[in-house]
Amino acid sequence: MHTREEKLAAFGRLLDVMDELREKCPWDRKQTNESLRPNTIEETYELADAIIKDDKMDICKELGDVLLHIVFYAKIGSETGDFDIADVCDKLCDKLIYRHPHVFGPEAERIEKGEITVDEVLKNWEQLKVQEKGGNKRVLSGVPDALPSLIKAYRIQDKARGVGFDWDCREQVWDKVREELGELEVELNREDKEKSTQELGDFIFSVINAARLYKLNPDTALELTNRKFIRRFTYLEEHSIRIGKPLTEMTLEEMDKIWEEAKHLEK
Repeated sequence: MHTREEKLAAFGRLLDVMDELREKCPWDRKQTNESLRPNTIEETYELADAIIKDDKMDICKELGDVLLHIVFYAKIGSETGDFDIADVCDKLCDKLIYRHPHVFGPEAERIEKGEITVDEVLKNWEQLKVQEKGGNKRVLSGVPDALPSLIKAYRIQDKARGVGFDWDCREQVWDKVREELGELEVELNREDKEKSTQELGDFIFSVINAARLYKLNPDTALELTNRKFIRRFTYLEEHSIRIGKPLTEMTLEEMDKIWEEAKHLEK
């Protein structure tokens, strides 16, 4: 691994390269915050994809792409006189120090003695976010509107938990899950699409809540299932090509048999 001096030099080199690109490259020169935003979202998802694949080299590469965007936005900010990369770093450090009084403040002795739990840290974090000057005035106001719905639901629940709005014990959530499933079944049987949609949302929300309580990430879980389904369906599709029989001409029983073969191969 690199020394602190080497790390600082590498970051300085990145800033130099960014300055050069902004001055001399026609594409880089024309970019704005608005034009970069879609690419930033794409790069973030590519990083998330590399993380779930646990591809260390790809994670390194995608982290670089995300870092490029951070430096790019800071460069644009410096050109308008609003902020630069030093402001970005300073604001982040100030926030981290403020939200970690158990490390940088009067409670530091408690953490050295092992008296502060992870749950206590998270609860204090959310309370400090509400209290800090210029911060979010409401507990849930810090949840970005643009978050994907599944991730947003998890963050909403987690933030509510941070101020004590949560189940006394996690096992209680299953009554809620069963209740929401029952209400969904009722509306589906009535064939009321609007109410069924609402009840489906309530049911999914309750399942996400259960995942949170059992310290499982529902977004990761769903993505793993997506990938598993793709692998097994691709196996089924390739089998149909090999035998010269299109999927549309196969019976469900035939497809189920091949599907089970795909499952067996994964074990």
